[in-house]
Amino acid sequence: MKAGAMRQRPDNAVADRKYRVAYLVTHPIQYQAPLLRLIAAQSDIDLTVFFQSDMSLNAYVDRGFGQTVKWDVPLVDGYRHEFLPGIGCHDTVSAQWPINWGFRNRLTRERFDALWVHGYARWVNWTAMLYAKARGLAVLIRDEATLFSADRSLVRRQAKRAFFSALSRVGDAFLAIGSANRDYYLSYGVPKQRIFSMPYCVDNEFFAKRAEGALESTNRLLSDLRIEAEQPVILYASKFETRKRPRDLLLAYEKLVAGWSSTLKPQLLFLGDGELRPTLEADVRGKGLSGVKFLGFRNQSELPKFYALCDVFVLPSSAEPWGLVVNEVMATGKPVVLSDQVGCACDLVRNGVNGFVFPMGDIDALAGALRRILCDRDNAARMGRASREIIAKWCFANDIEGLRLALRSAVG
Repeated sequence: MKAGAMRQRPDNAVADRKYRVAYLVTHPIQYQAPLLRLIAAQSDIDLTVFFQSDMSLNAYVDRGFGQTVKWDVPLVDGYRHEFLPGIGCHDTVSAQWPINWGFRNRLTRERFDALWVHGYARWVNWTAMLYAKARGLAVLIRDEATLFSADRSLVRRQAKRAFFSALSRVGDAFLAIGSANRDYYLSYGVPKQRIFSMPYCVDNEFFAKRAEGALESTNRLLSDLRIEAEQPVILYASKFETRKRPRDLLLAYEKLVAGWSSTLKPQLLFLGDGELRPTLEADVRGKGLSGVKFLGFRNQSELPKFYALCDVFVLPSSAEPWGLVVNEVMATGKPVVLSDQVGCACDLVRNGVNGFVFPMGDIDALAGALRRILCDRDNAARMGRASREIIAKWCFANDIEGLRLALRSAVG
């Protein structure tokens, strides 16, 4: 029998099955909302989302950005959802908070086939998984961890292996967000037949269209920022915190412009905010780097105009589980330069094709990658087109198919 025919049999066998799925997650997340709307629209999946907190629906203090944030995109429209009762539901989410109750009754009442949880470290999630398992529901687990997302001693690795021995008995399917996440599960003994691809994606069309629409106002934005049209633009858009390593980019930029032959030197735009911003601004003033501009936090709908403006995007982080901002930038057709500790690097970046991956903390390598892209703006444009082609394959349709495969395997 041909392989294609073998794959078709389970599709036919469960074509008329409708899976009732409960999704448990901490709070409404701007990246997940479009995906949840699409899942809810599927004829074979009956989705109910249970939130432990509503903090992101209103203005809240984001500690990473160091300021109050209110998202300007719809977070809970288009899918059935419920906020669980509890203590601390309007505050910052942590491993311990909020303290919720009532989820067990909801699982029993609604007669779900499967529980899908985002994150396995919170005690509320563990309680939910154990109860679901006892009730005969399939348990699906999605998380962001990689082998480099945290420093782990030998003792911690051994403890983690013991933890996963228990987790593997509870979880029927593990939903991998990418290759590094899959490798993490495999390294701790999760059987490969229980790992299904549900990659981290964004609404590619949203960012592509917003960036295209912003092209008409690009010249005005350049004028406002006092940037010549011929000047290359480097973009950073993230929190100003230690693990994001924005200072690495600043040091690499200093090296880049020191050896730049043209009078029109590259410009570096920092979007975001956080605890390191005052130090970075002081460095810029002390070194007289006039081409560096700090533009503060920008909301989701504002970002595409800056993506359209730049020639290359940089994320120099350490211990970065994925980096969804990279998906966004690639959807607008830009090359990217990432450290090798950015989780999406091994999946989304092809060296010399749509960007470069450099060893985390290697300032010379980062400066060299920027030089190779910016010295030839036509090549940068070609690399940007390659980015758009690559990211087109990282889409919500793949997420839905991965979820279906996991449900078919776990529920039957």
